[in-house]
Amino acid sequence: MIRTSVGALLAITFMTAGSHGQSRPATLPDSEIQKILAERIDVSHQGVGIVVGVIDANGRRVIAHGRSRAADPRPLDSDTIFEIGSVTKVFTALLLADMVQRGEVALDDPISKYLPSGVKAPERNGRAIALVDLATHTSGLPRVPANLRPATFQDPYADYTAEHLDAFLSSYELPREPGTKFEYSNLGGGLLGYLLARRAGMGYAALVRARITGPLGMTSTTAARPGDEDGPRLAAGHNAQLQPVPAWHFDVLAGCGGVRSNANDMLMLLDAFLGRTKTPLAPAMTLMPTVRRPTGLAGAPEIAIGWLVTKPGAAEILWHNGGTFGYRSYLSVDLRNHAGVVVLSNTSTPAGVDDIGRQILHPRR
Repeated sequence: MIRTSVGALLAITFMTAGSHGQSRPATLPDSEIQKILAERIDVSHQGVGIVVGVIDANGRRVIAHGRSRAADPRPLDSDTIFEIGSVTKVFTALLLADMVQRGEVALDDPISKYLPSGVKAPERNGRAIALVDLATHTSGLPRVPANLRPATFQDPYADYTAEHLDAFLSSYELPREPGTKFEYSNLGGGLLGYLLARRAGMGYAALVRARITGPLGMTSTTAARPGDEDGPRLAAGHNAQLQPVPAWHFDVLAGCGGVRSNANDMLMLLDAFLGRTKTPLAPAMTLMPTVRRPTGLAGAPEIAIGWLVTKPGAAEILWHNGGTFGYRSYLSVDLRNHAGVVVLSNTSTPAGVDDIGRQILHPRR
């Protein structure tokens, strides 16, 4: 379950992405960002703590407000770790693009090529699901698999294994041909991570570390299951009533929402996407926005590999958001104006943080 701004906030949907309005290219100053965060947390009570990271012509900066825990007076900072929910899909899509550049996979490879022997991949009218269909949410797969029946609703993905996934795929009938219609799918994002990990011969968390977080120096970012290594830097998640909720755990579907990170590390990722740091991932990051499919959504008319795309005025914004039962996140990059923003919250409220990120990156003046 990761919350969504694409469609209704359904309890069973578990993760997804939002919408954008028109605005002008120029990031907000720190003082105005502080006012927004204070209003959201102290006045509207729509959050416990929020950390914002910004990259623009003036460099990198982090602005934080609130607390790691509702009952703990210690403030958040740039090192505080959050669940990032569906922003994980940007990592998974980057892995795909990198493996394409390395010649390990092709975008149009059928998923059957990387499934275990004996697992039947669903098709429609002889048309197979390709890796690019998973990355653009055009596979025809549903938002979540029908056999997702968590032992506890508060940790919905923890006990969904490869055996469950393989069984679902072998029995599922696609409602339409792959590649023909956008339908946001956490299942598709998780399946893509599973297939890429199988191709690489390692687990998803190890693949993220080897190909992304290691090369970029993102030492506080991980897709491993939560444990003692997160320590006190992990902000406690809170629900809409500002009550603490448990951390989430992922098994086979980690590629749709299992990453945890902080503002410092996410700014390193944005630095790389903006070409401000040299990285072997540069060709993959360049590839991601070049493949486009329509979504039919007014707020995000196109989807690229791993990114939703909005065009406010003359700008073009690549973005993704995410949410679990205790966190909300937003990541956005403006390649034309060389700016980016990340917003991390340890509270899952209807207000979310998308509007904060949009206003920072392209203020309405």
